[in-house]
Amino acid sequence: MTAPDRTAPDTLSILVIGSGLGGLLAAVRAADAGHHVVLVTKSVLPESNTRYAQGGIAAALFRDDSVDAHVLDTLRAGAGLCDPAAVRVLCAEGPARVRDLIRFGVDFDRDESGVARGLEAAHSRSRVVHAGGDATGAAVEAALVATVRRRAAIDVREHTMLVDLLVDDGVVRGARVLGPHGVQHNIDADAVILATGGAGALFSHTTNPSVATGDGVAAAWRAGASVADLEFYQFHPTALAAPGTPLVSEAVRGEGAVLLGSRGERFMLAEHPDAELAPRDVVARAIARQMERQGGAPVLLDATALGRELLETRFPTITAACRAAGLDWAVAAIPVAPAAHYWMGGVKTDAWARTSLPGLFAVGEVARTGAHGANRLASNSLLEAAVFADRAVRALGEPGRASTSRPADLPHSLSTSTIPGLLPETAPGSSPADLATLVDRRKLQRFLWDFAGVHRSGAGLTSTAASLAECTAPPASSTSVAALEDRNLLDLGRLLVAAALAREESRGAHFRSDFPDTRPDLARSVSQTLELVPAREAIAC
Repeated sequence: MTAPDRTAPDTLSILVIGSGLGGLLAAVRAADAGHHVVLVTKSVLPESNTRYAQGGIAAALFRDDSVDAHVLDTLRAGAGLCDPAAVRVLCAEGPARVRDLIRFGVDFDRDESGVARGLEAAHSRSRVVHAGGDATGAAVEAALVATVRRRAAIDVREHTMLVDLLVDDGVVRGARVLGPHGVQHNIDADAVILATGGAGALFSHTTNPSVATGDGVAAAWRAGASVADLEFYQFHPTALAAPGTPLVSEAVRGEGAVLLGSRGERFMLAEHPDAELAPRDVVARAIARQMERQGGAPVLLDATALGRELLETRFPTITAACRAAGLDWAVAAIPVAPAAHYWMGGVKTDAWARTSLPGLFAVGEVARTGAHGANRLASNSLLEAAVFADRAVRALGEPGRASTSRPADLPHSLSTSTIPGLLPETAPGSSPADLATLVDRRKLQRFLWDFAGVHRSGAGLTSTAASLAECTAPPASSTSVAALEDRNLLDLGRLLVAAALAREESRGAHFRSDFPDTRPDLARSVSQTLELVPAREAIAC
């Protein structure tokens, strides 16, 4: 792969959008490289998906592990859709990025051997480092927020939401944002780094915070950037079946907790040789099937054998969530169910985080680097954010665009009649009568959960596409954060459904009952083949 050009101008104006691990680290790296950085975030600086990450960060840091072993585990989990080069970058550069986090103040947990580590599903080694027991994301977020606040070259703007990208002659030159006082304005920049996270708000059950509405993927797509693998949404097998669906980390099963049906039987033994430590998609679908067998009731996670001391010291966040729900998981199994957790798809990038639009980079969950394939390996997400945030800053000023163009033998686009519900454009100046079909977020979430969730079928996806096609998006000129989020969710819901309809097989996190087998000929990006037609709503400078 081609290394970035080091002859770029010394100082650039960089706009970083998002304040999770990817955005914070990119801002720090860019400031330390001498660039002027504006960092905007929709909520307050510490609020992001990163903050809620529990399990930890996977990296080959230990003598009994290797980069090759980590690569192999990642490829296996990705179900044939990983980009091997991206996986190699992730695993090879990961240890250095974890050491960077330690230098920035992240205090990873320790034991008698040094840094403590855990085992999670589909890993062949114990390589997941954690902080605060099950509060790794919060520890990482706190350390990087403190680091950002110490950098005078970083202009932090909270309560500032991305509306659309500014594009001039095919080059991204900044973004239009909605500021804290409800006024839209432009921020010009030499380069934009998207780090806006995922879109758990697409579904009625999610482990994500409310800010995860896919703003960056939607804005990049409207600007004409290539997106890919949008059908692959990972549903975490174990969210607490209580208000807020708190995450119950996979690390709990790594410590020995087991899943039980309503009658107390272990059902995962019959589902996969690795039982509770099978890949996440396998466990999530097995839980969904078991719930169907027992009338929709949640399954039970039994961690009582681990003992109160281990549960309270290793998993204080989950212990607190259980207590808030009136549960004591040290003495009784707790109810759990799948919930939307992580989007493997997103804005397509190369190995340097460059998108198909010059001037636009994407890091973290907003990006589709190819490192996760069809099913992300547990605890690779924070690692990916750190690795590619570092690479994005190293690539700043590089004149070449990412190598994400469509293959020459693929059609430029498919008509909206080819795929039901494929983003018909809303006519300017819609009449008041159109307000009757203004998108309802709760209905959208319910449709996507029921028909584009853990289990999918062509009939359900087609019905959902038709329903979404009848909806009207709020205008881009809106001064309401909720309305602009709904605009993004409608775009992304239509895209996800169209991609899921196009992938007529089951692979990784994508399962279709009408196409239950994996097709070797579809070990490629169907979304790229579709080249879903952007609405081209980006604002011209």
